[in-house]
Amino acid sequence: MTVTRFAPSPTGRLHVGNIRTALHNWMLAKKAGGRFLLRIDDTDAERSKEEYVEAIRTDLAWLGIEPDGEERQSARLELYEKAFDVLKAAGRVYPAYETAQELELKRKVLLGRGLPPIYDRGALNLSDEDRAAKEAEGIQPHWRFKLDHDEPIAWEDGVRGAQKFDPATLSDPVIRRADGSWLYMLPSAVDDIDMGVTQVLRGEDHVSNTAVQIQMFTALHAAGFAAASDSAREHPDFAHEALLVGKEGKLSKRLGSLGCDSFREKGIEPEALVALLARLGTSLPVEPIADRDMLLDTFDLSTFGRAPAKFDDAELERINTAIVHTMPFDEVQHRLPAGMDEAGWHAVQPNVATISEVADWWRLVTGPIDRMEFSAEDRAYLHEAAETLTWGDDPWHALTNALKDKTGRKGKALFLPLRQALTGMNHGPDMGELLPLIGEAEARARLNRACHD
Repeated sequence: MTVTRFAPSPTGRLHVGNIRTALHNWMLAKKAGGRFLLRIDDTDAERSKEEYVEAIRTDLAWLGIEPDGEERQSARLELYEKAFDVLKAAGRVYPAYETAQELELKRKVLLGRGLPPIYDRGALNLSDEDRAAKEAEGIQPHWRFKLDHDEPIAWEDGVRGAQKFDPATLSDPVIRRADGSWLYMLPSAVDDIDMGVTQVLRGEDHVSNTAVQIQMFTALHAAGFAAASDSAREHPDFAHEALLVGKEGKLSKRLGSLGCDSFREKGIEPEALVALLARLGTSLPVEPIADRDMLLDTFDLSTFGRAPAKFDDAELERINTAIVHTMPFDEVQHRLPAGMDEAGWHAVQPNVATISEVADWWRLVTGPIDRMEFSAEDRAYLHEAAETLTWGDDPWHALTNALKDKTGRKGKALFLPLRQALTGMNHGPDMGELLPLIGEAEARARLNRACHD
């Protein structure tokens, strides 16, 4: 069974880049009839906040991305300890005592020589006495995973194709801080094993992390750290999609204008955001498709491109407007102004870009409307309209046809004064649909008011 996961850190609100990753993992699982898991990566106790955990759940629910299970790393610390002990016994982790300042100095020296800033494994040269002396001074070690330099790291990436890394060009990653807290690398690999994750789809900024983690998977597997699901897989399949960029470049959690709260405030429908993000960065056209099954049918990693995909607010608004124009009454009924029926929705629907705009157009029916100034000639014409108005199945066309015959007016001169008198606007919904909603008595009253100074 295909099992994917979305693993956000609750240190801020989700932005569209995070949402796109969650959506694509959900689609990858659902198309295969598999499971999509939410994993809250909250090992950073200082920065993780419960309000962000709730916000992540709320945002995913709003988008219709329902996890089939949820895990929290803060509840899985014993498992990471077990994996750490297994790797330590296998000689794949080692203590290091350099301070942040010492490491930064080493980086600067290497860069100054035109060399890549790779950790020199200085800690491996320490004797037992050296380590004991460090700890006697009160220096607690951080812990690094020891990469195996004997074999290249290779995998077939679901988006990028064949990937190959020389492990000697990578630093042994720090997996545990001196205070005992965990960094991202090891807990993530341990969780993927234990949760039976079969496919990891994430941003291309994680490619080098994947190279390191593949060795972690291999080391854990070789040391007998088994998955709870008894899977024989050594590691998941990996795919790295191009990053999503905004007007200001790379997205971050600080860009609140690109979060779900902001989209909701702007009246963006979740279906519009899903339709855009589902295909953004692929060779498929971005279209206003509200049908999730249709989006799932066409979802394929082979369509993903390598170039960064640009998120454009104007494109989202275009998609949103098109989707609003196709939404059936029963889907929006509970969000419409009191008293608005299906005929009212059908009348104003082509004129709105968001559901929040409906109330403004509905006021053309319920009133009050703005009073407009008319010339003496138009006031006489509107007086004639009030006298001519009759009510039937199609009062608007009956009125305009009669006035055309009586006055000889046509085109703008025939229609515009009537619209202005009846709605207080120069444009708006189709009058053939709007006039029956206004009603005979109110329509006649508006015409009579307009033809007087």
